[in-house]
Amino acid sequence: MRGVLGFFLLLVVAWALGERPAHARRIPWRTVAAGLGLQVVLALLLLRFPPASRILLVANRLALALQQATDHGTAFVFGYLGGGALPFTETSPGASFILAFKVLPLVLIISALSSLLYYWGVLQAVTRAFAWVLRRFMGISGALALGAAVHIYVGMIEAPLLIRPYLAHMQRGELFALMSCGMAGVAGTVMVVYATMLAPVIPDALGNILICSVISTPAALAVAAVMLPFGPGEDSAQITVGEEPTGAFDALVKGTRDGVGPLVGIVSVLLVTVSLVALVNMALAQLPGGVTLQGLFAILFRPVMWLIGVPWAESAQAAVLMGTKTVLNEFVAYLDLAKLPEGALGPQARTIVTYALCGFANFGSMGILVGGLGAMVPERRREITALGLRSILSGTIATCMSGALAGLLVQAP
Repeated sequence: MRGVLGFFLLLVVAWALGERPAHARRIPWRTVAAGLGLQVVLALLLLRFPPASRILLVANRLALALQQATDHGTAFVFGYLGGGALPFTETSPGASFILAFKVLPLVLIISALSSLLYYWGVLQAVTRAFAWVLRRFMGISGALALGAAVHIYVGMIEAPLLIRPYLAHMQRGELFALMSCGMAGVAGTVMVVYATMLAPVIPDALGNILICSVISTPAALAVAAVMLPFGPGEDSAQITVGEEPTGAFDALVKGTRDGVGPLVGIVSVLLVTVSLVALVNMALAQLPGGVTLQGLFAILFRPVMWLIGVPWAESAQAAVLMGTKTVLNEFVAYLDLAKLPEGALGPQARTIVTYALCGFANFGSMGILVGGLGAMVPERRREITALGLRSILSGTIATCMSGALAGLLVQAP
């Protein structure tokens, strides 16, 4: 029952930390109820019916294919920096991985494809299809529904790029919901990396990580609706993309050019954000006891970990991992989880923590999100920046709710 209590208390926390003044009467309860119901149904289906999770793995291969295609381009342009053959021996696994050359160029590819799909009318058709289904079920717009769904397989910037023409017209709450979905999952292109690290300690690691990204998405929509309510979504028929391309190739060129701004914004803000976190840690290190941001966040996370089902004796270790994930990133936290000595966390606690860690909600990701989205819709940059910190909170709450749900299903006979 503690897991059930924690699941709903996290929603109360989301409401308490939402935008004021009193907005309870305006909360779209239909969206909240549908999001939570969808999370529970998907968790039961995917965790209890293995063939369903295999379908997700097939879809994830499409995201991996896109990343592999991008790797060919980065290897050709940047050589071994972008994934080409190394002219030296790698001293430790992953040492040659360079974010700016290996992952971020995917932003340009998605931007180009988005422009081409928009020119062909495919994007509008898909958005209308999502709108027809999810507006009736959850009361959200097709653009938000498409952006949320795509987040399951691509990163927090690549998904908004697909619906870039709609971003300027979204409600403030819808924009926040889109940001929350980005923080509540991980891209399909890194799932295999995380699964490889966790395989020795988590059974079916890839399946669990993929399932977490799926079930955390409707949870993020529900949490975002509680924190920053929005009305029924409308997909405007008067969407414009500035200068209309003259042909398919021109659309590709225009999309590539439009992707440069978000790419530069991501690199710049990410560099500054990570540097400032390091600077704060240096200042805190001067205090007695060698305090760090990770340690401070671990204090806050311990009762949360206990509430979602981790035994109290193991909650301190789980909280440290969550603090590491929030201040640094989930990659480092998963590495630490894989290196834990036997007995530090029991099987159930490991499962819960695996789900709770499975999201991009950290300060570095906030830099990526604010820099990238701000470049896509510069007229809303101030609004996006104001929502950045809150999106870390909403994304974390969503993944912790998934952790509580996974813990409950693991306990079931």
